[in-house]
Amino acid sequence: MQIILVYNAEAGLLNGAKDSLHKLLSPATYPCSLCALTYGLFAMDRRWRDYLGRLPHATIFHHKSDFRAAYPQLADIALPAILCEDGQGIEPLLDAAKLNELTDVNALIAALDMAIGIRR
Repeated sequence: MQIILVYNAEAGLLNGAKDSLHKLLSPATYPCSLCALTYGLFAMDRRWRDYLGRLPHATIFHHKSDFRAAYPQLADIALPAILCEDGQGIEPLLDAAKLNELTDVNALIAALDMAIGIRR
């Protein structure tokens, strides 16, 4: 099983700098709740990084354009999203609506634990 984390953001240093400024200046309008929950201005939240490192599943990260290129059949999925690929298909673990409801990285970790636990 692989966990696919898809950010509603574009890759690259310039895009990352723009995202950091957006999060700082107008966090309420920032379009990627997964980014907002898991990244500070410059780096991944240590709690999230440590959590992902302890998972018994591979994790794959995508930004929206490379995700849509890799999975064109999922181009319509609302982002951000956390998905599960198990060899038989791809299913959502946490969709954009659920991610938008979460308030901090601890809530994200608890929600993902629950979602993965259902599939064990």
